[in-house]
Formats: sequence, C-alpha cells, structure tokens
Amino acid sequence: MDMSRRFRLALVAWAAGGAEAGVAAAVARELAGGVRTVVLVEGGSDQVALEALATRYGRDLGAEGVAVVPLGGAMSIGRFLDVCGPQGLDLPLAGLCDIGEERHFRRHLERVGLGPGLTHAKLETFGFHVCVADLEDELIRAVGAEGVQQVIEAQGEMRPFRTFQGQPAQRERPVEHQLRRFMGTHSGRKALYAQALVAHLHLERVPRPLERLLTHV
Repeated sequence: MDMSRRFRLALVAWAAGGAEAGVAAAVARELAGGVRTVVLVEGGSDQVALEALATRYGRDLGAEGVAVVPLGGAMSIGRFLDVCGPQGLDLPLAGLCDIGEERHFRRHLERVGLGPGLTHAKLETFGFHVCVADLEDELIRAVGAEGVQQVIEAQGEMRPFRTFQGQPAQRERPVEHQLRRFMGTHSGRKALYAQALVAHLHLERVPRPLERLLTHV
C-alpha cells in the first residue's frame, strides 16, 4: 500500500473517532511528513475524478505528496479540519464541494482560523473550489449530453438508462437532468462515471473547479 493511501486511511479513521482513533492518529502523524497538501472532497467520486484528471495531465498526485481525502459527506468537514488543519497536523489544505455545501465548508474553515469572512472568491484563494451544482453536473455540461450517452453506451448501460428515462418522474425532464439522476441510482455508479467521463473529456473543456483545484495543488 503506498504512503498516500495509508495516510488517507489513517486520517479517515482518526476523524471518525472511536477505539481506533488513537492508533490512526499516530500513523497519520508519522506519515504527515511526506504529505505536501491535503485535498478534502465530499465523496469517492470526487477523489476518482481528480486523480483521473491529474493522470491525464501526466501527474501522479500521490507521488507529489498530494493526498485526496473523501469526507464521506460534506457534514464531516469540521472533523477533518480539526485533525489536519491548524489545530491538528497543520498541513496545507485545499478542497472541492457542491454549491449546496459551500456554507458548511466556509463556516468550518472560519472556525478553525483559516480565514475570516470568507466569500466565494476568497475560498478559491485558499484552494477550496465549488461545483456549480455538483461534480456530475459539471462533467455532464463539459462532455455534453450526447457524449455522456456515448460513455453510457460504452459501459453497457444504455438499456438501464432508457428504462430510467421512461419512468413517470423522468419523462418530461431535460436529458441532462436524467443523466445526472441516473448516475446516482446505484452504489458505485457515480465513481464509475466520474472516471469514465474524465477519460472522455476534451482537456480544453475541463470544468473550472477541477482545473483550478489541480492548478492550485
């Protein structure tokens, strides 16, 4: 297991608390010297997308000392800032969140002393970037509805998607909305399409939050 993955797992266990938190904290502290930046993202699909996009740019984030850490939901941002922010490991931080969760990120960043009165623009200067709706929305707009359906076809999931489109709640909705909702219907599907859409993406159309975040780190 590489250092970056070991650090990420230790950080997640430390932030979760419980009986293993002490051991996990010791491991995280031991490995923190090899970490240049911690990137806090909401979930596994965000991690997959960032790492896949970095690979397309010829980068290996782990080898660069950049640890992309999924929070398991935006509401956990406070616990992770406590363990890796100024009062914990005091590592350089960056992050990615959905627009609906921006307020949680801003409030906790202010709480741990990473900047008073944070605006959307100030968040970006600290390396925290916000998706217009969420990661799926950003990638669908970047790839285009037709391109996304080509990716779905390549994944062998066009029949399930057509069935989903035929549901009464979906029939009158725009195809972009259908695509976004479809990606969230099964566990693991968001991560699957995060990687597949990044692989299909033209690099001149990379969503701004992803491009700016990778530039920052």
